[in-house]
Amino acid sequence: MALRIFNNIASINAQRILGTNNDRLAKSVERISSGLRINRGADDAAGL
Repeated sequence: MALRIFNNIASINAQRILGTNNDRLAKSVERISSGLRINRGADDAAGL
């Protein structure tokens, strides 16, 4: 019995992009909800 592995490259790529956009959205919502320009040192290291 042969084993076949199929990859749906378009689906994998779409899932990766969706995850990236979800992370960006979470950061934006955090900034908007806090009302502060800088929430963490990673936001603007020179501005601290």
